[in-house]
Amino acid sequence: MDAYSICGITHTTATQAVMRGMHDLRAGPQAEWDAVICTSKSVHAATLRNIELADEALKARFGSLPPRPQMPVIPLGINCDDFAHDPVAAHDLRTRLGWTEDDIAVVTLSRLLPYGKFDPGPLFVALQRAQTALGTTKRLHFIACGIFSDDYSRNVFSECAALLMPDVSYLHMDGADATARKEVLSGGDIFTFPIDNIQETFGLAPIEAMAAGLPVVVSDWDGMRDTVTPDVGFRIPTRTVQPNASRPEGMGYLSGSLSYQQYSARLSSLTSIDVGQMADAFAELARNTDLRQRMGRAAQQHARTVYDWANIIPVMQDLWGELAQVRRASKTVQSRANPVGPLPFDLFASYASEAHMTHSEPFIATGTVQQLREIYKARRIGKIGNPFEMQTTLERVMSALIGEPAKDIATLAKELKWNPLTIERSVLFLLKYGLITPKD
Repeated sequence: MDAYSICGITHTTATQAVMRGMHDLRAGPQAEWDAVICTSKSVHAATLRNIELADEALKARFGSLPPRPQMPVIPLGINCDDFAHDPVAAHDLRTRLGWTEDDIAVVTLSRLLPYGKFDPGPLFVALQRAQTALGTTKRLHFIACGIFSDDYSRNVFSECAALLMPDVSYLHMDGADATARKEVLSGGDIFTFPIDNIQETFGLAPIEAMAAGLPVVVSDWDGMRDTVTPDVGFRIPTRTVQPNASRPEGMGYLSGSLSYQQYSARLSSLTSIDVGQMADAFAELARNTDLRQRMGRAAQQHARTVYDWANIIPVMQDLWGELAQVRRASKTVQSRANPVGPLPFDLFASYASEAHMTHSEPFIATGTVQQLREIYKARRIGKIGNPFEMQTTLERVMSALIGEPAKDIATLAKELKWNPLTIERSVLFLLKYGLITPKD
């Protein structure tokens, strides 16, 4: 179709539905005036690779391919004012917990899924090492603000915390509670987001923390490689196995022997974050108040000038304008029917003895509007939801045929100022129940 552009935006790119979707996109009626917005450079690279693999297979089988969709990198945004530092919330949290300036709160805001977000173990190892390096000068505390989807996840966090960071306190706060989220972002000293899971593609939480004025310690992973600059925090190096070593996961997920949770959890286990550098980052920030404040101010400015929706939306609007220009300038017209979404009575045209109605065939009424109402009610047309036409529509068409000379669909459409196809659908139903009849 050349009447409009279709523009989508990446979210997770790891599910089989999305990976298969890229193949279907290239095989479908997609054009160069459509776009897939990639939220980070890493996601762009992954999506491009997915499309390249699809193109290799499709071209080998069918020869030629249409131009690819546009794939700009445009990040997600937030409303920075929603995450502004709240001194009252900070005071409430720290007073309730009995903390002083020597108590350093490392916080995270996340879905707390070891198999779908991050493995907390390496983080806890790093925090324990940082506490050991700090000695008695500073006391580290970790707050996980989020939602546990199951007892498995809750137990992983609590048991790993007790085992791996015995000298660092662990506290869970409900991520569904807006007050808790405000207290954590306002009362924390350092924000961390040690993602090691392919489910994550951008990372909004660090942007929210930056808007609250917190320095951040994150893994050097996907979107955070774009969003976290050296002036606002630390990106900790990550490492994975070579592609061939991940073949069991790829084949297992494709065949269905691995669920998506198992697939992403196993890949997380094959991803390493440098715990030594992570520990050093926590220790350095804990010791240096000036560094925390300087990074926090830079983070706040960075979030507002780059990631506020007020800056992101105009970039998207510019893209849509560019797509419209490409569409208008193109000589290609794609008017072919969609093979995976065909017109039903094109696909099933052979089922009926007459596959369609002409708009010049005249009809006369043989029934009444009241009969139509009784039939509609008895047949319970609207009870299953989304009826083929509203009762009022059928009544208007029926009324237009009562006590009048015979009329065809084209005449009714002109008289009622409706789409002829709506009239055709209504006439067919009236004909179905003998409320009208063709005039010889």
